Amino acid sequence: MELIDGKKISDLIKDEIAKEVGKIIAANGKVPHLAAVLVGDDPASQTYVASKERSCKEVGFISSLYKYHAGISEAELLKAIDFLNNDDEIDGFIVQLPLPKHISGQKIIEAIDPKKDVDGFHPVNLGNMLLGIPGFLPATPYGIMQLIERYNIETEGKNCVILGRSNIVGTPMSVLLSRNTNPGNCTVTLCHSKTQNLSDITLQADILIAAIGKPEFVTADMVKKGAIVIDVGIHRIPDAGTKSGFRLKGDVKFDEVSKKCSFITPVPGGVGPMTIVGLLMNTLKASKNKV
Repeated sequence: MELIDGKKISDLIKDEIAKEVGKIIAANGKVPHLAAVLVGDDPASQTYVASKERSCKEVGFISSLYKYHAGISEAELLKAIDFLNNDDEIDGFIVQLPLPKHISGQKIIEAIDPKKDVDGFHPVNLGNMLLGIPGFLPATPYGIMQLIERYNIETEGKNCVILGRSNIVGTPMSVLLSRNTNPGNCTVTLCHSKTQNLSDITLQADILIAAIGKPEFVTADMVKKGAIVIDVGIHRIPDAGTKSGFRLKGDVKFDEVSKKCSFITPVPGGVGPMTIVGLLMNTLKASKNKV
């Protein structure tokens, strides 16, 4: 069994991006600028945005944070989105999800200029992905594809089973891995809460991607020996024995599943760092497209 080390690969890609930013600065070009919109005080969202800001600093990007109270109206937030769309200094921005219940996340996503949608959630970018047209890929799937590519994991002709059909991870991964590209050319099965005889399907998987949102859902009896397992889930499990008061767990029961795998991503340190790298790669692309 070999660990797919997302931290190592993310650091490698950050170094590559930093070198490109260095060349831009040397040529008196515009430094890429990534902004984030944070509504409310959700601890997980705050942690993610803080990590994004640190990563921007590491690669030499400019980073901005726009914070709003949880009671902001949808109309007010849409005005903020419009401001960012029209600010030429900002190359790309994200609106951190989830948003408060009185705000339509889909309406906010659709209000973002597709050319600045570095999360890759806008319908235009999702449509480009579906058609294989250049655009911004959703950040987490983009990061996962980088892991697969940089670990030289063979995908052509392989059976790939994806658990979870969200527009953020599961559905985009099914598209990317089934395309006539490398990585790609998988035969993909997309499973969800209505799938019957789930274990029968997962046991056929050469590549199993778990993005189902349930801690330690995938157990050893669901995994074929020698399979590649990519765990997208991250959950805070209360643990009084730790300094933080919790432990991080994925969607995969790592201790038992890892004994059957050829490759597996850990939690933390697997897919998580690659999501931010996906954002950085998209932002660099957005910056270049404006030149």
